[in-house]
Amino acid sequence: MDLFEAVAQRHSYRAGFRDNPVPREDLVKIVQAGIQAPSGCNAQTTTFVIVDDPAGIAALADIVGKQVVAEAKAVIVCVVHHRPVYQDKSFAVEDCSAAVENMLLAITALGYATVWLDGVLRAESRAAKIAELLGVPDDLEVRIVLPIGVPAEKWQQANKAPFEHRAWFGRYGESGK
Repeated sequence: MDLFEAVAQRHSYRAGFRDNPVPREDLVKIVQAGIQAPSGCNAQTTTFVIVDDPAGIAALADIVGKQVVAEAKAVIVCVVHHRPVYQDKSFAVEDCSAAVENMLLAITALGYATVWLDGVLRAESRAAKIAELLGVPDDLEVRIVLPIGVPAEKWQQANKAPFEHRAWFGRYGESGK
């Protein structure tokens, strides 16, 4: 699948997964796509924990409380280090976002599905509980969880507003003709 096809097919998948495992070779490809993402000052503030054993996935699902995690065949947990890298500023959230987008496209290109779970981790100390479960050091933050598997259902990308409603040449809101 080429890049533009992966972009067009990528979607947030919240349904069940088939019983097919996600081979470690594919998980390495997916995380390598995240590692290759840009990061502010090349500080590389995002790291990853890959959970592919059923007991580990079940423990994560108990914390997250989402069926999509319970049914996943693998879960990638994105961890950020909020250290300052330029003029006392951290780019950890931006770095993590770029890494996750690369992984979302890789997941799609390989025929898997996932959903970017972030907000649910910010409630009820879920991110801290996951960090404790996975042995993440205290100065780092669990930021994103990506449950992965072969989708059991066919989903499509949500409708997006057309180009002319979201992008302009030259000046905001003007056609630039």
